[in-house]
Amino acid sequence: MSSCSIDRFDVPSEEPSISDSTRLADHTTIRVGGPADTFVVAETEAELIDAVTECDERGTPVLVLGGGSNLLVSDAGFPGTVIRLAFAGIKADVSTCGGAAVRVGAGANWDDFVADAVDQEWSGIETLSGIPGSVGATPIQNVGAYGSEVAQTITSVRTWDRQARTQKTFALVDCGFGYRTSRFKREPGRYVVLEVGYQFTLGSLGQPIAYAELANRLESKVGARVPSRLVRETVLQIRASKGMVLDAADHDTWSAGSFFTNPILDADAAAALPDDAPRFPTADGRVKTSAAWLIQHAGFAKGFGNERASLSTKHVLALTNRGSATANDLVAVAREVRDGVAERFGVALVPEVNLVGVEL
Repeated sequence: MSSCSIDRFDVPSEEPSISDSTRLADHTTIRVGGPADTFVVAETEAELIDAVTECDERGTPVLVLGGGSNLLVSDAGFPGTVIRLAFAGIKADVSTCGGAAVRVGAGANWDDFVADAVDQEWSGIETLSGIPGSVGATPIQNVGAYGSEVAQTITSVRTWDRQARTQKTFALVDCGFGYRTSRFKREPGRYVVLEVGYQFTLGSLGQPIAYAELANRLESKVGARVPSRLVRETVLQIRASKGMVLDAADHDTWSAGSFFTNPILDADAAAALPDDAPRFPTADGRVKTSAAWLIQHAGFAKGFGNERASLSTKHVLALTNRGSATANDLVAVAREVRDGVAERFGVALVPEVNLVGVEL
């Protein structure tokens, strides 16, 4: 058995220099949001904990910001301190017998970590390529795509507990992961993620393909295993075709990703949908359907909206800033879509995006 260790932890992020602008539009992928009272860049865990603790002692509201890829912030801004994570780093213990046990700093860029994992032949997160944001944000939402989610590889989440004012580490079983949720999301503001632990198998092949669209693009089949590099390349191509890979020149990427989650319905509500509506049984006996299908069949096409804010011109799940949108412009479009789906199908769409100072 051979083994090795990688240790480059708690180092400054390799991302481009972070602006110290207090305007949240300069720090979010949807590019809207007014000013914060104070903006702090934390380059180490210690700086993050100190900044959060100082704010808590003063009673100052805190918003911890990673990549800003899942936020819609009010035009009025944030009445408190925004702390931007700017520390990364990785520790890994790798053996041919045990695989790769990896710990990653919360401020690391998620897609950079995925690329690193593929390069190291750590199998398990290749289908999550191209998702913007930070490593620390992924367990909060239990980020997922193409049949995978981070809960499948996470082993632990180390946090700063603002209530107990101490560090607390959660094992996988205690994280409360569900579809696009976790205990960290259900207790908003209490836990600040410092580090995420993962366990990967070793090898050049990715995990079995679980999503039909991806399998078709790979000219393979559901359940097959293909090289992780090819999976990553293909996922990036699919995401780019949908405006889901950040590109400053493409306003379809000026978004916060999928705006609504796929609804999970009880049996009666699922039966009330049209016969051709997608239905995916869940482990708890309920049925997941497609938010995109509901939006389209409620009469909202790609590009629905106006010259300031609209659904993406490439798919209907993303709400996009066409270049001059305000938060109010985006909320108005989101409300119209949500209300239209509720009227047509009786299904309440729930935002996946974190709303700061705005309500639907």
